[in-house]
Amino acid sequence: MEVVLLERVEKLGQMGDVVKVKDGYARNYLLRQGKARRATKENLAIFETQRAQIEANNLEARKEADAVAAKLDGTTYVVLRQAGEAGQLYGSVSPRDISEILTENGFTVARSQIVLNQPIKMLGLHDATVRLHAEVSVTVVMNVARSADEAERQARGEDVIGDRTDEEQEALALAEEVFESEELAHEAEETLSEEAPAETASDEAAEEEAKED
Repeated sequence: MEVVLLERVEKLGQMGDVVKVKDGYARNYLLRQGKARRATKENLAIFETQRAQIEANNLEARKEADAVAAKLDGTTYVVLRQAGEAGQLYGSVSPRDISEILTENGFTVARSQIVLNQPIKMLGLHDATVRLHAEVSVTVVMNVARSADEAERQARGEDVIGDRTDEEQEALALAEEVFESEELAHEAEETLSEEAPAETASDEAAEEEAKED
């Protein structure tokens, strides 16, 4: 599908460019987000008559994005999550999570504006890109930790993964033993429940043989 861009789109083109893209990308993103129109003769004519106003609106939006960028760029936010001893999160921090955190801190940012190569799944300091405008992007830092104290230590540059006292290590080892014991007990229960029907069937077969005798 050929479309005319109503704003700059990264890796695609500038405002006013007519480009050919896949139909799904055009319908589900460019047209739906108001970033382009179908490049029909009528739409191209309308674009030319509205070009000056579109450029003015874009310039105003750019100024607003620049103002937000000055406050947002480089800021850090603490995200508390449960994680294992090796730092692996029980879950992840997604673009939706980051959007909600920024909104809670006074910045209206949609999930679609958060750029992550992949969800955050480890403790530590992680950069996330926020696209405020087609021409304005900033970087924020997510300080993902298990507690406020850990977050402070990470902010100072300390490595909190595996950095534990002997007492903490013993407590973790005990917790793991308990967890393993519970898992073994659970597996044993499942095994017994699976074997029970077979035993019942055997009993029934023995009863039938006794009746025949």
